This record gives sequence, C-alpha cells and structure tokens, in this order.
Amino acid sequence: MFDLQSVRTEFPVVDNVTYLNHAAVGTISRRARRAVEEYVKDFNEYAAAHYAAWETRQGQVRALMGRLVDAPPEQMAFVKNTTEGISFAANGLDWREGDNVILNSLEFPSNALPWMNLAYRGVETRWVQALEGRVTIDDIRNMIDRRTRVVALSHVEFGNGYRNDLADVGALCREQGVYFVVDGIQSLGQMPVSVRETPVDALVADAHKWLLGPEGIGLFYCAPDFMDRLRLYEVGWKSVANIGNYDVYDLTPHPTAERFEGGSANVLGIYALGGAIELFLEVGMDTVQKRLRLLTDTLCDALLHKGYRLLSPRGENEWSGIVTFNSDRYANEELHKILRSRNVIGSRRGGGIRISPHFYNTEEEVLRVTDALPDH
Repeated sequence: MFDLQSVRTEFPVVDNVTYLNHAAVGTISRRARRAVEEYVKDFNEYAAAHYAAWETRQGQVRALMGRLVDAPPEQMAFVKNTTEGISFAANGLDWREGDNVILNSLEFPSNALPWMNLAYRGVETRWVQALEGRVTIDDIRNMIDRRTRVVALSHVEFGNGYRNDLADVGALCREQGVYFVVDGIQSLGQMPVSVRETPVDALVADAHKWLLGPEGIGLFYCAPDFMDRLRLYEVGWKSVANIGNYDVYDLTPHPTAERFEGGSANVLGIYALGGAIELFLEVGMDTVQKRLRLLTDTLCDALLHKGYRLLSPRGENEWSGIVTFNSDRYANEELHKILRSRNVIGSRRGGGIRISPHFYNTEEEVLRVTDALPDH
C-alpha cells in the first residue's frame, strides 16, 4: 500500500520550498543520494580496487532501466542526455538526399535540432502544426510519403503536457514502414511505459526530470532491428565486441546496445539513477500516475474556479502531470514572480505558467499555487 508520509521522507525538498517544477529539473531522493555517497566513499578509500563491483552495479542498473520500460537489458544503453540518444538515431541512419523526417511544432529543441541538422545531407524536415495544443494522428499521416524515414515525437510535450498516443502513432509508422523515435523525458517517471506493447524503435530520456535523478545520465532503448540499421558515429573501446582486449583493433560492434556507450561510464550518475528507479519500481508506476491525476485534477479545478485559462489538454488519453495556464489580466512574468515570492517553484513554458508536481507532493502543496495567485 502506498504510504505518502513515508515516501515524503525521501525528499527533504518538501521542508524548504513548494517544489512543483519536475518537468524542468526534478529533485533526487535520499536513496539516490546514498547510492552516490557509497560509491564515492568506496572510490575514495579503495581507488579502483573494486572496479568489478562497479561494473556489476552498472549491469544491475541497466536491468532496472529495462524493467522500467519493459525491455530486455541488452536493448538498453546509458547516455549522457536526451540529445545524445536522439543524435544516435538521427546521425546513424543511412539517409539519402530527398528523404524526410516528420516533427511537430510542440517539440523541445532536443528532438528537433538533431533532425534539422540533417539538412546538410539533403534530408527534409516536415512540421506538423499543432492545433489547440494537440498533434493529431491524421495530420501525421498526411505528412508521410514514400520518402519518409522517421517520425520523431515526444511522448509528452514539454510546454503544455499534451500526451501523444504512442500506440496509435507507432502502429501508423509500422503500417507505413517508417521508424518511430520517441523523446520520453517528459513521460518516464510519471506514467507506465512499455516498449514491448508499443511499437517504438528508439526511446530516450534524461534522468533529471520526472525520473528524479541527476543531470548527465539517461537511458536509451533501441530495438534490435533499428540498432542494426544505425551506423556508430561515436566509436570507442566499449563500442566493440572485444571489450577488454586492448591489443586488437577490431571494429566489430558490441552485440547489444552497449555499443552506444563508447568509453568510460558516468558511474556517479548510474548509481544515482539506480537508486531513483528502484524507488519507482517499489511504489509502482500505476500508483505514481494515479497520484499525478489526483494532484493535477485538484490544481486544474482550483485554477478554473479562480478564473484562469488552462492550456493543457485534460482528456482521458491526453493528460499528463504538466498543468500550464495563463491569464487575460496578468502577464506570465508577473504570475511567475508572485509564485516565486511565495516559495512556489514552477516555470514559464508553453505560453503560460507550467506547474509539474510529482507523486510525493500533496494536494495542499498544489493548492498553494492558487492560494498565491491574485483573483480575476
């Protein structure tokens, strides 16, 4: 059974600020902090004498990442951020001049710029324009033609929190013979995700938002068929099949997604990520999502009651833990300053004020938003 008070002891941030900004940068739990401290203590006292144990833990965390997205560990790689994982997909494909990739107007730059950068290879970027804060599958379908190679899409859009239907878009991509690359940074950690049930070729997410990990570490899922299509553009001693044989120069790629890791790992980040994922798996992603539904519904009702305009779609299959709103009377900058003056931490995104609580927050905490805001 979910014990909110016990979970809240993992997050001392609750004693200092009303932190509702997980779509920007989350906090880390005490257990993630302990994991880092244990590694640093070991490194400080024994240097690399326990290197094999570090590698063992990396393997365990790789398996945890797989459990989080319902994938075998062999299909999971550590990356330093979302941009790196998307770039592996964008730069690894064998593009031909005249090919195209489909994006949409709600994307964060990390899932736009790597694809736009392919213009030097003659690749066209096609943009689906969002309508009323939503991206429709019909608009995506209408953009696809015989030269479309990739649809790149965020599971949850960063500005207004709109949740794209991965199952429907993935099925469309399979039907059309198009690769499907997903930016999952705004969904992993706030809702269940299964790449086994959803036809996704690649999914990438940094740990520092909803996953409640540090910056500089993330996860990259790559389906086997897609992996074999990607040429490695970063190659190092861990990219190859003969890891550990330093006297032989052989480019045969590692048979698993470890081929994307290249060189020495961010062991600090991996230890922290492991602690973070373990907490999510203990609580359960269904429980996390239910908590976020309760918290965001509570906030939305209070905002509407006070006369503010919701910019976040709230339909059953499109809502997320992000609530963005604005006002006819007050500028976003003014509202943001008011909230900051009350120690309520959110962001200005998506044309409004973006609030993004997490499962450890309380209803009383999210209502501090409307308590601080002026009446209309």
